[in-house]
Amino acid sequence: MSDPAPAPEIPAKLSQFSFFKAGVDVLAITTDGVFDWVKAATETRDQISEAVNARNVSFLLGSGCSSKIENKVELGIPTMRPLAAEFATTIGTRGQTMYANLSERKLLKDGIGLDIADLVYADNLERLMETLFCCRLVLNQSSQPRHKRTLRAAESVIKKIQRFVLDRCSDGKFARGDKSVVELYQIFYRKLVFRDRALPRPWVFTTNYDLFNETAMDRLGLPYCNGFSGTIERRFNPATFRYALAEQLDIANRKWTAVDGFVYLCKLHGSINWTEDEEGLFRIRETASFGEHDRIMIYPTPAKQNSSLGTPYSDLFREFQAKIVREQSVLFCIGYSFGDEHINNIIYQALTIPTFKLIIFADPNEGKEVAKLRALSDPRIWIIGGAGREANRSAHFFDSFVEEFMPQLPSEKIQEAVAQVLSNLLRPQSELPKT
Repeated sequence: MSDPAPAPEIPAKLSQFSFFKAGVDVLAITTDGVFDWVKAATETRDQISEAVNARNVSFLLGSGCSSKIENKVELGIPTMRPLAAEFATTIGTRGQTMYANLSERKLLKDGIGLDIADLVYADNLERLMETLFCCRLVLNQSSQPRHKRTLRAAESVIKKIQRFVLDRCSDGKFARGDKSVVELYQIFYRKLVFRDRALPRPWVFTTNYDLFNETAMDRLGLPYCNGFSGTIERRFNPATFRYALAEQLDIANRKWTAVDGFVYLCKLHGSINWTEDEEGLFRIRETASFGEHDRIMIYPTPAKQNSSLGTPYSDLFREFQAKIVREQSVLFCIGYSFGDEHINNIIYQALTIPTFKLIIFADPNEGKEVAKLRALSDPRIWIIGGAGREANRSAHFFDSFVEEFMPQLPSEKIQEAVAQVLSNLLRPQSELPKT
C-alpha cells in the first residue's frame, strides 16, 4: 500500500499593497500574479510625486501619524481608539486627576443617562467630549439641585480628559530621549519643501494635539505659520494665515519672492500648548510650557463652551474648507480614520469640484467611510494601503508614506543611482550573464 500523497503546500500570503483608482486596484492588473513590492512602490511613488507637485497641495494628518510601534512598544502617542478605551475602562480613585471615578460615572449615568464605559465612547474619545460639552450647556440652564451635582461631575470629567490627553501627548518614550517619531516628521517636512518654489506653499492640517510638527520644523530651521503672531505673547490671529514670508530681491524695483520651505500648519482640534485668556480681542495664546491644566485648550471637537463653533475652531475649519476647494487641489489623508463627521463633510463637499483629488493612505478593506469612497469608483479618489515592505509594517502607515512613497530627496536619487551602477555595471565577471 503506497504512502498517501503529501498535502499540497499552501502558498504564503504575498506581502503586497493595493492602489485603488476608480475603485480598481491598478497594481493587481500590472503585476500578473507576482507582486514585486519594490517595483510597485516605485510606480506608486512616481504618481504620488506628480500629485505632490500639483498647484494646491494639502495634507490631513491624523492620530496614526504620531503613533509608531516597534517590538510591541509605543514610541509615540497611541491613536485615538486605544486612548479612548483606556479612559473609558479605567476607574479613577477619589482625588485622582486623570480618570473618572465611580461617583462621577454614577452621577452622569443616573442624571443624564451617559455611560462613560459605553462602546460608543470607548471607541471615540472625541465623541465623549462632544457629548459632555453639550450636556454642560444644558445643565447650566437648569435650577434643579440634582442637575447641579451632575453639572459638577461633567465639568470634572472634562478636565480629567484634558489632563489625560495632555499626559499622553507630553509624556512617553519620545519625551525621554527616543527621536523616532520626531525624526520621521523631519523627513516628511524635508521632502515636502522640495516642491517647486513657484507653486503656492503647502498646507498641513492635523487633528493631533501634540507638538511633533512644530518640533520637527524648528529643528530643521523651517519657517512656518500656525495662525499665531507675536513673540513674548503669541496670540491666535487668523489674519496671519493670509501672510507669506518673502525675501526682497531688488530694493529699487520692490521685487519679492517667497522664501523656500515655508509651510502653513493648521491644528484643527487645538494643541497642548494653547491656553485661553478671559479678556482681550485675541484670547487664545500659544505658550512654551503647558502646565496650566485648567486653561489648556485641548478640545477634540468644535463644540466649545457656549458656542457650537467657537473661535479658534471656526477659523481653523474655515481655512481647511477654503484651501481644499481651490482649483487643482490635492488632499492627502494619512493616519486619519474618517471618524470626524465635521471633517468628512468638508472633504465630501470638495469632491463636488471636478478638479479636486483625494489621496487616502488607509487599509482599503477596513473602515465604513473608506469603503464608501472606494465604492464610488471615482478616478479622483486614490486609496493606497496594505502590507508594508517589512513585517508588522503597513504600506498606509505614516513611516511607509514618508520613506517609500514621498518624492525622493536629491541625495536619495544619487544614492539609488550609485546602487544601480554597483549592481549592474560593476558586478564581478563571474556574476555577469553568459552570452
